[in-house]
Amino acid sequence: MNSRFNHIVKSAKPVLVDFYADWCVPCRLMPSVLKEVKDDFREHVRIIKVNVDHYPDIATSCKVRNIPAIVLFQGGKIQWSGTGLQAVNDISIALREIL
Repeated sequence: MNSRFNHIVKSAKPVLVDFYADWCVPCRLMPSVLKEVKDDFREHVRIIKVNVDHYPDIATSCKVRNIPAIVLFQGGKIQWSGTGLQAVNDISIALREIL
């Protein structure tokens, strides 16, 4: 796994990772969803994006097989994941469970 990515997801603060590709049409809808999540959880979560075409090793290590995919880490461990276009409410519920 990429050392910088590994360092980021091992933080105590939850990290939402948006796995995407430039050619993926549904992936283009996720930024607006994640903006709402960021507005609601600004101080409690970090959101990062990973392009699966540029970092296939990270996608593989996180067991991402389809995109868009959202993976929630805390302390380096996967706490929740979702594939396909995710609703703000679903991501918020997952975050509230670990906060």
